[in-house]
Amino acid sequence: MSKVFRMLIMGAPASGKGTISGRIVKRFNFQHISSGDLLRLNMDKKTELGVKAAKYVNAGQLVPDDLIISCVVDKLNTETASRVLLDGFPRTLPQAEKLATVLPLEAVVNLNVPYEVIIERAKSRWIHLPSGRVYNIGFNEPKVPFKDDVTGEDLVQRPDDHPDAVKKRLEIYDGITKPVLEYYKAQGIIVEFWGKTSDAIWPNVEQFLAKSLNEAETQQKAI
Repeated sequence: MSKVFRMLIMGAPASGKGTISGRIVKRFNFQHISSGDLLRLNMDKKTELGVKAAKYVNAGQLVPDDLIISCVVDKLNTETASRVLLDGFPRTLPQAEKLATVLPLEAVVNLNVPYEVIIERAKSRWIHLPSGRVYNIGFNEPKVPFKDDVTGEDLVQRPDDHPDAVKKRLEIYDGITKPVLEYYKAQGIIVEFWGKTSDAIWPNVEQFLAKSLNEAETQQKAI
């Protein structure tokens, strides 16, 4: 049995967390666990937890920490994968402290992308709403400006991609996650990766994980 390796990935909105997570899963065979996906799955299946969560979501309120914690911990307790990548949880300090009492983490990867880059990236993003296809001015542009490649329909910008909205989201993110980052720094398990693009950040993440997983397997064999 391989040593269990549980890791959290953190990063501001539009920092490339989804791209890096996908590469981690593909390259190192991690099981990706997103708190948002788990909540939606529970709500779709109308589980006891999902019914409770839906009441908050439908009212436009944040789902309480205890429900999110129960959702993720239940999943982790039934997860058989030896490598688990958490995404979106823990998001707050109480969540991090609760998780530590039941399922400690081995590593926390934090993506640091300059906020001016994130704001510019979001400003350049255009979406075909019916399909969810995303285009970016400057790279991955549509064949016809502001038209979907498949249908030819108009592309739109989401209100939360406008610069003022993005700045507000980043401020909120900072306020919530700063205590979490400090918490993991104190434990010595957080690793910071800086860069403007996912392609620039990825080689360093890949190198870190290759080394960390090799060390974990070596320790396991020595036991």
